[in-house]
Amino acid sequence: MVRARPVRITLAAVTSCALIAPVAQAAPQPPPKSAEAVGYGGAVSSVDPDATSAGIEVLRRGGTAADAAVAVAAALGVTEPYSAGIGGGGYFVHYDADTGEVSTIDGRETAPAAAHPEMFLDDGEPIPTAEAITSGLGVGVPGTPATWQEALQKWGSEDLGEVLRPAERLARDGFVVDDTFRDQTADNQERFSAFPATRDLFLPGGRPPATGSVFRNPGLAETYRTLADEGLDPLYRGEIGADVVDTVRNPPVDPAADRTVRPGGMTEADLRDYRTVEREPTHVEYRGLDVYGMSPSASGGTTVGEALNILESTDLTEQDKTQYLHRFLESSKIGFADRDRWVGDPAFEDVPTEELTGQEFADSRACLITPDAVQPAPVAAADPRDPRPCEPQGPARGGAPYEGPNTTHLTVADAHGDVVSYTLTIEQTGGSGITVPGRGFLLNNELTDFSFAPTTPGEPDPNLPGPGKRPRSSISPTIVLQDGEPLLAAGSPGGSTIITTVLQVLTGRLDRELSLVDAIAEPRASQRNSTATEAEPGFLAQPEADKLRGIGHEFAPAEEIGAATGVERLPDGRWIAAAEKQRRGGGSAAVVDPAF
Repeated sequence: MVRARPVRITLAAVTSCALIAPVAQAAPQPPPKSAEAVGYGGAVSSVDPDATSAGIEVLRRGGTAADAAVAVAAALGVTEPYSAGIGGGGYFVHYDADTGEVSTIDGRETAPAAAHPEMFLDDGEPIPTAEAITSGLGVGVPGTPATWQEALQKWGSEDLGEVLRPAERLARDGFVVDDTFRDQTADNQERFSAFPATRDLFLPGGRPPATGSVFRNPGLAETYRTLADEGLDPLYRGEIGADVVDTVRNPPVDPAADRTVRPGGMTEADLRDYRTVEREPTHVEYRGLDVYGMSPSASGGTTVGEALNILESTDLTEQDKTQYLHRFLESSKIGFADRDRWVGDPAFEDVPTEELTGQEFADSRACLITPDAVQPAPVAAADPRDPRPCEPQGPARGGAPYEGPNTTHLTVADAHGDVVSYTLTIEQTGGSGITVPGRGFLLNNELTDFSFAPTTPGEPDPNLPGPGKRPRSSISPTIVLQDGEPLLAAGSPGGSTIITTVLQVLTGRLDRELSLVDAIAEPRASQRNSTATEAEPGFLAQPEADKLRGIGHEFAPAEEIGAATGVERLPDGRWIAAAEKQRRGGGSAAVVDPAF
């Protein structure tokens, strides 16, 4: 087998630089945005300039990457409330410069004790997806606040009250509404209108807030203040938690709304029993680099890792762009076939994580890819415990469960060299659509990530609901080390497209020698073991798209895929923070001390 040469990463192309001041206490002004920043003292990249500013504020006063990451995440709960917040969960990946270790926190939401494999069925048939999304039934026990506390205890230098301060101020003083926030509100106007608490908060005067107006959330500011003063007990053991449970069990829907809103079964005991899980990260070697990701219950680390291992046998730097994209799409297809068969919550399922990320298994799958043909989809899964070259085993699986397209990702590095890659979510854009009255945050609909019914009749499905179980996620926060030192970190929102976005960013940077900001900006396509590959307009406009069709690829248009962020360390010790140039209106990258 031919192995591609090891990669040595050198200075990336640097095109611009940004420094973002702390959040002002005067009348809010829209902060500047920059897709790239270069300098010293630490770096932050997120989708939102106010959130990035909160992280820079913490780094500037000497906080760690973990401190800044929590501050950014809390601020995103204010400015990106339809993507993340304390009503949701996520996955936190951390590199510790003192020990050289990569560690992870699984802060995924859990199903309540009342959950069971048929909870999304009526008379044996799956309930409508829309009814599951906008319901108490789809709400999982939130893990985000517990993740913040765990991260601060392990790697922080500040307490929860200190790092929540910028977000509390932002919620109280307000932020300037941009087109993305307004459009997302408008897209949800019909279902938001069904819940008085959501309507009153997000539809002032019955309409989405105007672009350029100032949006304030005093209920969330007070919730943050309570958590800052009293810790997590009010949520997991006290009055905030009681309000959450009552909202889930008795969804506060307007009686005049023509909408079926199913109640959930969450109890205060479910909140008390919630725990984050410290998991070993996934690890694969790629081009001489060490790639670390999130292990199950997330499927990102295993699937990105398997695809990278499949691609390892081809020197992608020597392939033309058509062949590079062909192999990227085909390796994604195979990875998703194996993901859907094997990955679930390891507390309930026997997940072969080590074998899925092993080179032997990947090599047995890589030989399915030929340069002049496309594998018919869906590809059947293989058994990673019994690798057989070019021989898929078992039936091809049916469609994977629905995964909401939103979520948000942030990446942070500090002056000491610690790095965080953190993806957090409430699932659907707007989550369940249900705001906890008086508390200022939306509840998630993460339990809809479970399979409503087995995807392949007669085959085991590792992602059916169960009491206390974590639904499978595609979240893929990633950290790459070179000779034991951080090279880059990246991640993205986007439901099941997260995996393909992260894979495309990594191969664009590591194999195609794009700068990190350009790898993030590349037109995207997402192949997830289906006949048609979703592709952005920019991807379909490339000449390579027609060449790929000539091989046999089919495409389905997608307006936008993902909204990635990343950081990269340069050989001279400077950091690059990189974000989207255009997606979601452009992201926000900043460093503490700019320097070219």
